[in-house]
Amino acid sequence: MTDSTVQNVDVAIIGAGPAGAVAAALLRKAGRSALVLERQHFPRFSIGESLLPQSMEYLDEAGMLQPVIEAGFQFKDGARFVWRGEESAFDFRDKHSAGWGTTYQVARADFDELLIRCAATQGAQVRFGHTVRAITPGAAPQLDVQDDAGHGYRVNARFVFDASGFGRVLPRLLNLEAPSCLPVRCALFSHVNDALPAGSFDRDKICIAIHPERRDVWYWMIPLAHGRTSVGCVGDADFLDAPGSDRETALRQLIHAEPTLNRMIGHAPFLLPVNRIDGYSANVTQLCGEGYALLGNAGEFLDPVFSSGVTIALKSSSLAVSVLLRQLDGEPVNWQTDYEAPLRRGIDTFRAFVERWYSGVLQDIILYPQAHQDPAIRRMICAVLAGYAWDESNPYVAHAARRLDALHETCMAA
Repeated sequence: MTDSTVQNVDVAIIGAGPAGAVAAALLRKAGRSALVLERQHFPRFSIGESLLPQSMEYLDEAGMLQPVIEAGFQFKDGARFVWRGEESAFDFRDKHSAGWGTTYQVARADFDELLIRCAATQGAQVRFGHTVRAITPGAAPQLDVQDDAGHGYRVNARFVFDASGFGRVLPRLLNLEAPSCLPVRCALFSHVNDALPAGSFDRDKICIAIHPERRDVWYWMIPLAHGRTSVGCVGDADFLDAPGSDRETALRQLIHAEPTLNRMIGHAPFLLPVNRIDGYSANVTQLCGEGYALLGNAGEFLDPVFSSGVTIALKSSSLAVSVLLRQLDGEPVNWQTDYEAPLRRGIDTFRAFVERWYSGVLQDIILYPQAHQDPAIRRMICAVLAGYAWDESNPYVAHAARRLDALHETCMAA
């Protein structure tokens, strides 16, 4: 290639979603050059609309907190769980871990565009409609890129971050994909105008409803700004595929089957075509290698039930940039022990909660009568639900699976 078709940069970032935007901003704050390559054009729709309070720390670190606060997104202070008339609500401000207890529920098209715009304002180069076609990994990795017009060029970088989300660019190109330990599930979802009278529903909390007959099937209802609500249902494909029905009919029937959502949404028209995602859980053989690291969903995605995706993405960006800056300054680093191992510890905590949600263990714990719950233990569980899955002062982080199983036995024996 000629000099005009080669670009040199400290860090190339694949993907302009939250992980890529925060990584780029953190690199620019440290004086490093960052080039963000995004296949799509923004704004673009994405799910993952309910943030967790832990994510606010990383937005603040990246210099993005004030713009997010001022954007007018729907305030969020907790989560509400419902099943067969039973209800349990968690206020994320009443938690074991120190830190933010509130956050926002966001239209991701607006949120993601806001973050990448903040990164660009801080000096990151951002190119939309540019697709990474190949990578040559190593101490000085190279990317082959093509823009929308078909023009190709090469990027020489000192390091590459893959923040491509469900696009999973490097896992595909480097054959890193591995089967998820979680069963294959799918989701149907859309938006509605809920038109609920003021005060009839706590819009400051996500609502997670459990199907009356199938406890492995659950719904989300995420209030957004201006009376708009994201609604979806998660379950195995055989159950979600109503015989002879299209997606809109299938989702409508599912909503009508759950009394709380039927009362709040009922026949409200869908504002977007009902979309579907199949087999979204993903894993990789490794989160890093010579010259690259995987951020957020490009590495591993568990399940949407506890809205952990964006928090894991932002945590991965903060952690990876911290390690990379030390490396670029000439310090010895070990990406396995300094990045992959600590990131996976929090992911494993979320995984223990997800697995016990679907087995019914965590549902029983959450819906156990609050009057009989130990307030200290409730605050520990609340901290994980708020995203503090790396706070090992919390026994339900340090020993999540064992603690949850033991607590469930106590609840069932009472």
